Amino acid sequence: MRLQTRIARTFGISEGETRPVLTGATLFFVMFAGYFMLRPVRETMGVAGGVDNLQWLFTGTFLATLAAMPLFGWIASKAPRRRILPWTFGFFAVNLALFAIGFQRDPENVWIARTFYIWISVFNLIAISVIWSVCVDLFPSAQAKRLFALMAAGASLGGLVGPLLGIALVGPIGHAGLLWLAAGLLLVGIGIARHLQRWRDAQPVRDELSAQARARPLGGHPFAGITTVLRSPYLLGISLFVLLLASVSTFLYFEQARLVEMKFPDRTDQTRVFGTIDAIVQSLTILSQLFITGRLVQRLGLAALLVAVPVVTMLGFVWLAFAPTFAVLAVVMVVRRAGEYAFVRPGREMLFTVVPTEAKYKAKNFIDSVVYRGADAVSGWAKALVDMLAQQPAIAALLGAAIALAWALTGAGLARAQARVEKEPLPEGIDVAGEGLRR
Repeated sequence: MRLQTRIARTFGISEGETRPVLTGATLFFVMFAGYFMLRPVRETMGVAGGVDNLQWLFTGTFLATLAAMPLFGWIASKAPRRRILPWTFGFFAVNLALFAIGFQRDPENVWIARTFYIWISVFNLIAISVIWSVCVDLFPSAQAKRLFALMAAGASLGGLVGPLLGIALVGPIGHAGLLWLAAGLLLVGIGIARHLQRWRDAQPVRDELSAQARARPLGGHPFAGITTVLRSPYLLGISLFVLLLASVSTFLYFEQARLVEMKFPDRTDQTRVFGTIDAIVQSLTILSQLFITGRLVQRLGLAALLVAVPVVTMLGFVWLAFAPTFAVLAVVMVVRRAGEYAFVRPGREMLFTVVPTEAKYKAKNFIDSVVYRGADAVSGWAKALVDMLAQQPAIAALLGAAIALAWALTGAGLARAQARVEKEPLPEGIDVAGEGLRR
């Protein structure tokens, strides 16, 4: 039996889909391996700057994201759709090279370290969003529901390999060497994305997925992402979902930083703890993506992906309110993050398969970056204010539980809206998202 046939039978896909699944998974792998190789160092830098100052780094990240969006909007407007990812990845590879030179010349410079913390927090959202934009552009909704979880498994494998690479290589090649390696992985990703585009070129598809259509620029202006979102109730709903997701993540992130600082004062131990959590999360995510996610959405629908994790997170916050220990926090963090990668993220991307082409790039990237980082900044200050006024971690945990409940309800509503839009597609160029919610 051929390898492709075995893979197809094992994971419930058609044999002709094996190649794009493996290609997409490899693209996610190289991107996430590079990012997660650097992530534990970033987390340690955040703790080193003082847990009480994390909200300033989050605010700086949000402002940097705002500054980056017009540049990405310009690229998305002028570049052919099939070249948006190569241009974006090439730009970020150059950035990594400049940071590597900076670390080589002045490794103890605190401002370079802070700038890198903010930069990588912007980079990871935009780069990941661009990969997903390519996927939702190349695969129609029916295929996406079967294939996205399998392709996302490449991200989880990269997220598992990345921290191990960082731990093994940071001694021999230093932080600068890790940055050079991550830049090289981005360049490899450009080649893989081109391979995926060529696969789609060879398939019989509808006009908006054709090679000719993808060779044309999207047009429009650099701020089209925000205007498209503001005109569409459906996209505003996705924005609310992302805002609540980011708020829940920020509350847990601050608690993680506080408890890790208390329990592990040594920076090396902190990096090991963050790396260990990452490794456990990615291991659980891979298993879920390969054997659970695709089957779950086919049997129970999109709502299962968008609601289950918020509900579990809500219960985790309640547990944390009554048992505010590092062990409980670690369990809640692992379950929440693994669930997000395995279920929420693929489900969230499926929401975009029914929106117009321009929205798949511009509006999606605005939501994934500006909305997400804006929620980070606001919820970071909110968490700091609650801690200052209440002086009791349980209050913040219960507030997190309330946010998680709102997150679950929003996910349920979006799943229903996506089903309505999918059943009644409108021609390209019409505000599909807005019309879908009004039916």
